[in-house]
Amino acid sequence: MKNKKQQNKNSFNQYWIYGGIIFMFLLMNFFSGTSGSDTSSTTPSKFFEYVKNGDVETIEIINKRQVKVFLTKDAELKDAHRNTVSSTLLPLSGRNANYKFEFGDLQNFENNLATISKENNIIVETNYVTEQNMLGDILISLLPFILIIAIWIFIMRRMSSGAGGAGGQIFNIGKSKAKLFDAKSDMRITFKDVAGLEGAKEEVQEIVDFLKNPKKYTALGGKIPKGALLIGAPGTGKTLLAKAVAGEAKVPFYSLSGSDFVEMFVGVGASRVRDLFKQAKEKSPSIVFIDEIDAIGRARGKSNFTGSNDERENTLNQLLTEMDGFGTNTNVIVVAATNRADVLDKALMRAGRFDRQIYVDLPDIRERKKIFEVHLRPLKKASSVDVDFLSKQTPGFSGADIANVCNEAALIAARKNKKSVGKQDFLDAVDRIVGGLEKKNKIITEDEKQAVAYHEAGHATVSWMLEHASPLVKVTIVPRGKSLGAAWYLPEERLIVRPEQMLDEMCAALGGRAAEKVIFNKISTGALSDLEKVTKQARAMVTVYGLNDKVGNLTYYDSSNGNEYGFTKPYSEQTAETIDKEISLIIENQYKRALSILKKNKKKLIQLAELLLKKEVIFKDNLEEIFGKRPFKQKGIKKI
Repeated sequence: MKNKKQQNKNSFNQYWIYGGIIFMFLLMNFFSGTSGSDTSSTTPSKFFEYVKNGDVETIEIINKRQVKVFLTKDAELKDAHRNTVSSTLLPLSGRNANYKFEFGDLQNFENNLATISKENNIIVETNYVTEQNMLGDILISLLPFILIIAIWIFIMRRMSSGAGGAGGQIFNIGKSKAKLFDAKSDMRITFKDVAGLEGAKEEVQEIVDFLKNPKKYTALGGKIPKGALLIGAPGTGKTLLAKAVAGEAKVPFYSLSGSDFVEMFVGVGASRVRDLFKQAKEKSPSIVFIDEIDAIGRARGKSNFTGSNDERENTLNQLLTEMDGFGTNTNVIVVAATNRADVLDKALMRAGRFDRQIYVDLPDIRERKKIFEVHLRPLKKASSVDVDFLSKQTPGFSGADIANVCNEAALIAARKNKKSVGKQDFLDAVDRIVGGLEKKNKIITEDEKQAVAYHEAGHATVSWMLEHASPLVKVTIVPRGKSLGAAWYLPEERLIVRPEQMLDEMCAALGGRAAEKVIFNKISTGALSDLEKVTKQARAMVTVYGLNDKVGNLTYYDSSNGNEYGFTKPYSEQTAETIDKEISLIIENQYKRALSILKKNKKKLIQLAELLLKKEVIFKDNLEEIFGKRPFKQKGIKKI
């Protein structure tokens, strides 16, 4: 602290420059104004009266614009002029002027003076003097240079400080923007804070162990991996894992985003990559974490259409060289994260650069339970909250989604002035996140409300009657988000999906439109999201998974993104026509199947819709009262 204070005291302050400039202005004005400061002012008319009276001995015309008047000794003794005699020090000329005044035109002044002198037979000695303020002239001539130097010093100080936004980065633009975390930093996230992700966490923990105990692995002739790439969907915890590495590692940890390398200036990205690895090598062993590496690691084009210099490719080339090129320091491990691994350059993905590719998947039911336990710690939860129940109610949720559910539940409980967060608050939070904000005041006519009720009852009925359809949780006709109603299901977590399972899900999705057709003999636009979902599933069955007999065991999905520019389709026009027909046939068959199910259970459908109109929200128990328990047994989860 003392050293910082001494540096602040000894550091040069630019305000001294401004003070010096102001002082010079004041000094210049002082010296320019001292000459004749004790001289009384008069007017030209009074001056000519003094001339007529014979009181004027000599005049000096200064710079052709001002007159200094020197009276005779007899005139100075008169009462009218007694106050004009100065008692201060005499100037260099030896005598102070008694009066001074300014005139307009010099020629007119001279003519008037000559006329009065001639008429009164008086001779007034006239001297022409050119006065110069040497110091003032010097200051005026130097002032532009002083201002330029002052502005230059000010700008240079701002640039060197690096704190002035974009202006402070002009000379440091090629420097790395990486943030350094070391053992003394306040990074408190450890692997204990990372719930679930057991496989990914184990891989990352091993990387930290490499740097802590390198001899343990190199003693057997092995080499420390140079890089690890975290791949997964958004919100699965890739960045959180990197933060845990920073908290656990006892080595310097450099963290930055892929976009930090990108700049409008040519060569800046490559320069920042060089500077980053230079810093990391100086403090090796160390870890470099690059978040969203796809910003610079996108696959390079085979041909340059623009003919210009591609700054992103230059940055990538420099990164490839630093990670595995001549003179590479193996004590620097690069950890990167992306959710778009399919667009990364193959040269970046190869072994020797990213030796390990760690897939961070969406958490399963056991991992969701552990994640809930982490995020429920700071909450004041009620005793009715069951973590197992919450983990079952959130299939497909990422770690970020679960954190959002817990936070939203706490906000909902606080809005209701509760002292603890209850089970219903968590369910409301899940509904809000999945379906959107509830809009009870939305204007809807009775006919529309009835149509929505039968539409949602159709979904519930068909899904209840199909073995592989997701079991229903609740149905509501309260508008939420963009939808006028919704049916909530608890989908089974499957690693592989069979054709009959996909067909049952499609049939349940078409149950809403089928119910409108059965009850009203009319259809509406309310099935848009259902049709979109069904069309995607049918197209995937035919073109991606090879589950259609007519098209055969073919897939037109290219996981390597080989068709870079998409100029041609991978199938003929005849095949395209066949694909369209098969997609339409699959959807129509499931629609007919849904119609058949609803016609057989029309009375129960009407009973369910009327109950829904009455209560607006119904649950699984209400369906069991109307339809009875589902005849299909739910298959348990087997540990492999």
